[in-house]
Amino acid sequence: MSEVNLRKVAVVGCGFVGSASAFALMQSGLFSEMVLIDVDHERAEGEALDIGHGMPLAKPMQIYAGDYDDAADAAITVVTAGANQKPGETRLDLVKKNVTIFKSIMPEIAKRNCAGVMLVVANPVDILTYTAIKYSCMKPERIIGSGTVLDTARLKYLLGEHLSVDSRSIHTYIIGEHGDSEFAAWSITNVSGVPLHDFCEMRGHHNHDEAMKEIEDGVRNSAYEIIRRKHATYYGIAMSVKRICEAVIRDEKSVLPVSSLMADVYGVKDVALSMPAIVGKDGVEDLIPLRLSDEEQEKLRRSAEVLRGVIESIII
Repeated sequence: MSEVNLRKVAVVGCGFVGSASAFALMQSGLFSEMVLIDVDHERAEGEALDIGHGMPLAKPMQIYAGDYDDAADAAITVVTAGANQKPGETRLDLVKKNVTIFKSIMPEIAKRNCAGVMLVVANPVDILTYTAIKYSCMKPERIIGSGTVLDTARLKYLLGEHLSVDSRSIHTYIIGEHGDSEFAAWSITNVSGVPLHDFCEMRGHHNHDEAMKEIEDGVRNSAYEIIRRKHATYYGIAMSVKRICEAVIRDEKSVLPVSSLMADVYGVKDVALSMPAIVGKDGVEDLIPLRLSDEEQEKLRRSAEVLRGVIESIII
């Protein structure tokens, strides 16, 4: 097993999401070395050159196109490779194409006996996180999906707009599948410790059920709306990638709603989906035991069933 270079990151896949993530990671100053890997090696070379030409204006970094051998000692391998989501296509519609791609990538990573953390970003991220766990030979806790980190940020953004309050003061999560069966954990949502409904009324909002449904639908449909307008989403997820990498490289032990393998959470097991987890240098350390309402527990189980159905029909 290669010794981990804590200042090195590998990005597999140089499409919109991969290149935007590489750019965000370059700006973060977390790493001094970055290797870009793509089936189209010239594309990876072009992205490396484009970002590299800005090095005199940023923090020093060695950035280059390489192959899987170059990723063996990376502290984090970010996997964005996969087909793009098209207008009108759900994340789960991508599953057959992208599981096939992952089944070709994971054995390459397994052969190198990588000792770092893998961050899966390609969609459908929960299915592909599960695929990575099954085919990479890495410990499950070292494989993280970007999950609902971005969805949760979208929820905080929309709530911040609705309440005219700094979104960073809002504490909440989108959990479950990163997709159509995801849901907001309203029962634990608060603004700096003040229960959501109390804060809403303080700000002059009283139609709670209507507002909550509208905001939750807005989160669930936001990717579709962006794709309809510009055909792809990449800036928001790139910022999410940077945030997760910060938690790992700095061993922050931050609580983030990443996708990871469930081990009997409210009856959900042997499926990867998003729940708040403590994220540090070794990946997922622990899941946070949210006190969900009975209705939310049932939504979590339904979300898991959606993913389980796909896993059984495609992977196993």
